Amino acid sequence: MKKTSPIIASERTYVVEKEKLIPVSEYYGEDTFNNKVMKEKLPKETYKKLMDAVNEGRSLDLATADIVAHAMKEWAIEKGATHFAHWFQPMTGMTAEKHDAFVDPVGVGEVVERFSGKQLVQGEPDASSFPSGGIRSTFEARGYTAWDMASPAFIKRNGISTTLCIPTVFISFTGEALDKKTPLLRSNRAVSASAVNMLKLLGGNGTKRVHANLGPEQEYFLIDRDYFFKRQDLVLSGRTVVGAPPAKGQELEDQYFGSIKERISSYMHDMEEELFKLGIPAKTRHNEVAPSQFEIAPVYEEANLAVDHNQLVMDTMKSVAKKHGLAALLHEKPFAGINGSGKHVNWSLSDNNGNNLLNPGKTPQDNIQFLVFLIATIRAVYKHADILRASVATYANDHRLGANEAPPAIISVFLGEQLTYILNCIERGSVTKATNAEIIDLGISSLSVVDKDSTDRNRTSPFAFTGNKFEFRAVGSSQSISFPAAVLNTIVAESLDYLAGKIKAEGAKSIQQAVMQVLKKEIKAIKPILFNGDNYTKEWEKEAAKRGLPNYKTTPVALKALITDKAIGLFEKYQVLSKIELLSRYLIYTEKYIKDLEIEVKCLSSICMGQAIPAGVAYEQKLADAIGKTLDILDDGKLLSAQTEILKRIASLINAIYSGNKDMLAEVEKANALHDEAKKAQLLCIQVKPRMDELRKYVDELEGLVDECLWPLPKFWEMLFIS
Repeated sequence: MKKTSPIIASERTYVVEKEKLIPVSEYYGEDTFNNKVMKEKLPKETYKKLMDAVNEGRSLDLATADIVAHAMKEWAIEKGATHFAHWFQPMTGMTAEKHDAFVDPVGVGEVVERFSGKQLVQGEPDASSFPSGGIRSTFEARGYTAWDMASPAFIKRNGISTTLCIPTVFISFTGEALDKKTPLLRSNRAVSASAVNMLKLLGGNGTKRVHANLGPEQEYFLIDRDYFFKRQDLVLSGRTVVGAPPAKGQELEDQYFGSIKERISSYMHDMEEELFKLGIPAKTRHNEVAPSQFEIAPVYEEANLAVDHNQLVMDTMKSVAKKHGLAALLHEKPFAGINGSGKHVNWSLSDNNGNNLLNPGKTPQDNIQFLVFLIATIRAVYKHADILRASVATYANDHRLGANEAPPAIISVFLGEQLTYILNCIERGSVTKATNAEIIDLGISSLSVVDKDSTDRNRTSPFAFTGNKFEFRAVGSSQSISFPAAVLNTIVAESLDYLAGKIKAEGAKSIQQAVMQVLKKEIKAIKPILFNGDNYTKEWEKEAAKRGLPNYKTTPVALKALITDKAIGLFEKYQVLSKIELLSRYLIYTEKYIKDLEIEVKCLSSICMGQAIPAGVAYEQKLADAIGKTLDILDDGKLLSAQTEILKRIASLINAIYSGNKDMLAEVEKANALHDEAKKAQLLCIQVKPRMDELRKYVDELEGLVDECLWPLPKFWEMLFIS
């Protein structure tokens, strides 16, 4: 072996300059026009007027808006922005924006940067192509965006483009909500008014405002971008409509909370860096159950801000993934036979002093308050389980709900042993006077010092209490969390008002006694919704039916809850959605169900006819040629029995795929002949979807028989185990 001389240090010099690491705290929120920036950039009087308008829900006078707009423009230009945009959330479920340049001509060849208060407060994007559910005709193009002062403006970078984005609502010319944010803001006001009223009744007069807090745990998949673009089903529908399960899936449970691979960890780092700049409090990241599945969870924020931030999280996931050669999949069920993705939305209420109203507290008085808000929330879910289920009803989420990986379509509430015991004691009458001594004896006052995880978390429950909040686990991973949150706020507002009326009418000597007497009756009434067991079992499904709990397994059925007299009366009473706005949402969601399913049908048909069958035929011919040539040489058909059987099966599958595709398209044609969208959605659900599933089985079996070199689609094992 030839000896090589060692490299002497003096012969080659390596200069390694260590990159300076900047703590997150130093750049957190640097791309947002947040409270800190406003204090620096705005005159004190202007800042005070703006904060008063935000806190009291008032509009801003134009003179003050002009000062804010100028400061916002100067700050944005310092950040490199050349344009501004009203950033809103139409009924598409995504975000929208129209960019306008700051520049304004002032003479020949001269411009100045301008941004007025009028431009800040209101915009007028073309609304003609956004879903409206019949609120406006196609030729009525006008729609308005209005500044949401409670959500800070932010800088959005896309390549070399930099834009100032202003969060806004989106309404029609006649004032109806065309977006997902407006109903949420209305529901925030409703639940605040009802909660403040209840707190005053219970003796707390210092509360001026109550707000809902949200913390959405976002699940997602990452696959190599090259594989993504080789599958039209992933590109066009977000999920694989065909694909055989890999030999190894999640059976070994080695992915869950495992060591994060370098490529993924780098992606997460870059994504979080972008989120931190936008003031989004991303807290937790980890591997999820399925291979190539992950989760990011934030710190809880006020509902309005949390909704905006979750939309930005989803956008950022996708944009950063491109830089790493990855594709982020947010579909609820991208891969059959592999766990899907949800978005567990944690919900609670807090007052303007930062007190969590679902925290048991340190004193008996706090505990009484806690019990009232706890029972109000449980009652809300019990009385309006159908509406809550409808809020998460989508074609994509139907693939996930009830699949023993996500909560079932039956809405129930998990409390755990400790709280269940306390409610049972109240119902039995163990507490009658609600004196401090009685509450202490019962153990209620010591709730705050008991570990909030004293009861094992029930991962099968759709709506679980987890110490000082409720976790709504049925929300889909690709969904906007705005409508589920608006529904929760509204139904809890109604329950708080109902309980307040009952407490006032009780006529007891003390407010504590009145509360306990009312709670005793309510606990008995709402018990059917409480369930601490395994929600996945068939036994629970039968038991839930006995209890009278709704079980709407598909979106076309579940959505009907939005147009009942009960739902219309509820949303109109609290001025969250008018009848026409509610009906429009029913139509939009129904239409989206139809379009999502039909896109998948077209993808499946195209793959069957353009890829699966040609691949099967190519291998069929290759195999037939091999059999014929071998038979010529060996002249013994018995030795070729295995090859012949495979050839017969391939020919049979090709026929089954062809005829199955033909039958599927015929059923779609029948559905398209219907003029009633609800009936069309139902027919597609009942007749077409089962045929899609059957067709997929044939294609997946063919995939296992055809030579890998001839199969045109990336397989699950290739996509799900990226390095």
